[in-house]
Amino acid sequence: MSQDGHAPVLVAATGPTAMVFGAGVLPPGYWFDEHRHPQHQITWAARGVVAVDSGAGHWVLPPTRALWIPGGIAHRTGSAAGADLRGIFLEPARCPAAFARLTLLRVTPLLRELFDHMTSEPLPDDHRRRAEAVVFDLLEPVDVVPLGAPLPTDPRARAVAEALLANPADARTLAEFATATASSARTLARAFRTDTGSTFAQWRTQIRLAASLPLLADGLPVARIAPRVGYAGPSAYVAAFRRTVGISPGRYFTR
Repeated sequence: MSQDGHAPVLVAATGPTAMVFGAGVLPPGYWFDEHRHPQHQITWAARGVVAVDSGAGHWVLPPTRALWIPGGIAHRTGSAAGADLRGIFLEPARCPAAFARLTLLRVTPLLRELFDHMTSEPLPDDHRRRAEAVVFDLLEPVDVVPLGAPLPTDPRARAVAEALLANPADARTLAEFATATASSARTLARAFRTDTGSTFAQWRTQIRLAASLPLLADGLPVARIAPRVGYAGPSAYVAAFRRTVGISPGRYFTR
């Protein structure tokens, strides 16, 4: 929810074409509730950084990236610091291009101009159709590993997970968390593996790296990011990122 409790208003541009655009400002800290819709969607931020959570992972989108969300996929969208959100909804029957799963897209300067052009003011239908054809031609997937992990359902493990989501730099061990939750390290370890499919250490690495993505998108140096997400230094953070994602943090948004 936003800090002032008010939901952002998405103003949609409609028309008998393949794409329908919604535009609105996300206040800092606002998250839409989890939802799904029959249309495909491209989520993009003209300003700021938007995040999308789904069962497939956590995606962070600076203005140079967008996310294709196939119709029917449950997801939630929000922004830590606020963003100028664009929701581009695509009718499957009139969509000449589609991706079967959530797919990160490269937003080139030309594609950004087209998105702005198509959301800034109503266009005649023939103008929109021509612009849509160019947009579809420019859609370019970016092959990256999504980050993030599902929350455990066990209430004791859930309390641990929520504490780490609130502060990824929390360095407490599983034994220390067990004391805080009146449990045992073995019980918590079993709950994380059963509920999330990952060990506690794997789960914590995922959420730490996911928490680092908005900071990367904002251009913060690795030396400042590392301690904020729980790493002793930049080399440890870079090593964990490369081991998990397959590339260095600096290349995640520039590939």
